[in-house]
Amino acid sequence: MSCGQKFTETTEIRGVYGNPKPFWDKGFNLNKLGVNAIFVHSGSINHDMVNRARSEGVMVYAEFATLNGKNYIEKHPEAWAIDEKGEKVQAASWFMGVCPTEPGFRRYRFSQLRDLLLEYDLDGVWMDYVHWHAQFEEPEPILPETCFCDHCLDEFSKDSRIEIPGGNISEKASWILNNHDKSWRNWRCKVIYDWTHEIKSIINELKPKALLGLYHCPWDDQEFNGARRRILGLDYNLLKETIDVFSPMVYHERMGREPDWVKENIQWLSNRLNIKKDSYPKLWPIVQAYNNPGTISLEEFEIVLKGGLADESSGVMIFTTSAVAEDKGKTELMKKVYTNLMVKSEN
Repeated sequence: MSCGQKFTETTEIRGVYGNPKPFWDKGFNLNKLGVNAIFVHSGSINHDMVNRARSEGVMVYAEFATLNGKNYIEKHPEAWAIDEKGEKVQAASWFMGVCPTEPGFRRYRFSQLRDLLLEYDLDGVWMDYVHWHAQFEEPEPILPETCFCDHCLDEFSKDSRIEIPGGNISEKASWILNNHDKSWRNWRCKVIYDWTHEIKSIINELKPKALLGLYHCPWDDQEFNGARRRILGLDYNLLKETIDVFSPMVYHERMGREPDWVKENIQWLSNRLNIKKDSYPKLWPIVQAYNNPGTISLEEFEIVLKGGLADESSGVMIFTTSAVAEDKGKTELMKKVYTNLMVKSEN
């Protein structure tokens, strides 16, 4: 088997994240840049965008901001996440989470998803902000204990068959963490899994050929005392049952890592999830080109872009379209890497 034949079978996605308008404004055809997929926030998608992308041979995936409570909890305080002290959580850096069990919020998000799928012909939906309230996109993450609202306490008690003693929220939280920590962590992971299960069910009902992707924290099982599962509620063993494509957010500069970490992370995750290029679930990471914080040099950009295609990864996407379009060097580098993969795939 030649090198070209190998890429035909394994390199599926050459993606960019963000509205493609910055490229189009400069007169670019996405396919001639090597791009074959765009990942766009659901609120930015319109029919003209989809039609033009299709005309250029490009797949369209919608980012769906699942558990981001900004602009919702202010009007619906019943969905505000509560910490172990019984207080409303504050924004974690720039992210404002929401209580994942609040019935009104669940109905709201699922209704939004249905409207999105009925309105547009999409190749898939990528869940974003899929974790309990926290912030992992920082060198020093913010990892609060949540959520101890009445909805969560009642659901945990019922699902785990654990009777919680009386008292205020702080006392109940302390009792749970001291006496049933393992059951609490397991339950929280199942709550997150349930979101993926429900969204997968809606996709299967309305657009059964569309993929379900997940933007997620890239930490391994041990980092920050196992916080990916312990605090964020991301259990890979559960999520593999519903997720078609895992997209770890390997933002090296933002998370205070070296560029080589991207390749190392993808190698680790390939093994952890037992990813195989020719079967599901698949691995399509998202890498950083965006100059905030710091500046992503061309050398770094090339390292992380190629690192995102390491091991069993069958695709990669770049954060963001504007960061690449506004930098001639990054545009040329992306084109070189992506079109090289295109040439190989045609051999």
